[in-house]
Amino acid sequence: MAVYQSGSRGGEVVRIQTKLRSLGHYKGPLDGEFGGGTEAAVKAFQKAHKLEVDGKVGPITWDALFSEAIPTPAIRDKPLNHRCLALTGAFETGAGVPDCFAGLSGDFDGQGISFGVLQWNFGQGSLQPLLKDMVKKHGKAVKSIFQEHYDVLLAALNSDQDEQMDFARSIQHPLKHFLYEPWRGMLKSLGRTEEFQGIQLEYAAGLFRSALDLCSTFDLRSARAAALMFDIKVQNGSISDLVRAQILRDFGGLPPGMPKEDLEVRRMVIVANRRAEAANPRWVEDVRARKLCIATGEGVVHGIPYHIEEQFGISLGPIS
Repeated sequence: MAVYQSGSRGGEVVRIQTKLRSLGHYKGPLDGEFGGGTEAAVKAFQKAHKLEVDGKVGPITWDALFSEAIPTPAIRDKPLNHRCLALTGAFETGAGVPDCFAGLSGDFDGQGISFGVLQWNFGQGSLQPLLKDMVKKHGKAVKSIFQEHYDVLLAALNSDQDEQMDFARSIQHPLKHFLYEPWRGMLKSLGRTEEFQGIQLEYAAGLFRSALDLCSTFDLRSARAAALMFDIKVQNGSISDLVRAQILRDFGGLPPGMPKEDLEVRRMVIVANRRAEAANPRWVEDVRARKLCIATGEGVVHGIPYHIEEQFGISLGPIS
């Protein structure tokens, strides 16, 4: 059952904030981020309704707010590749669904604009194909978002790369590299659409297939293992032959006769730790926290609590 609490993000949090604002408990922005202001408002509501005052919106508090059962997150009904992409996107962007599909950054790394779950970008020529496909397949949706700026977007996409980079830099701050409005808002809106999420899934398909190959390599068979290997492919590239040998050696040291689910988790924990230890020393603990969160099914990444099955429907059930 879903529980919304400090660190939660997404559309459901916006709904909570909107209701609490209408009741006079919340004065902050409707930004979908469950921070201190939202938590304080929830506590005020719980106190007023003689509920347990814990600052979390679980089934009882949700029912008191909306007079209905707490909904299952919509992402849980999506195919496994979509759920894995959303989970990795949440780690990458610190945002919930659908905002994790609208990750956006400027030219801080010399790539012009980076956009989407996997930060496709102008500098490497990886973003242009997604945007062109979106225009080709869902032109009406793009026009409805970009309005009078649609022709400018089209002209930029059809220009050479130098002009594309000049365009990208012209719509953002030259030093702080944040995109100016209305371009920031328009691109964010594009990323939130079901159509552009579908485009992102298409372009992430190769990484997902590689993740499933890694599952086979290590005889891992659960949906959670697929999510772990997909996150490795995105954040770390792959698993080297040396690390692979270390992992398989560690597998050999596990006690025989373990229940299947316990064995699956223990193997994933080994993979998570070994891949983290092979990362750049600066990022070892960041990688470890992220990978162990998936391997064990829950954890805190960048200050945000995750419960993988509750939030994303990614369980120890078999890959389907």
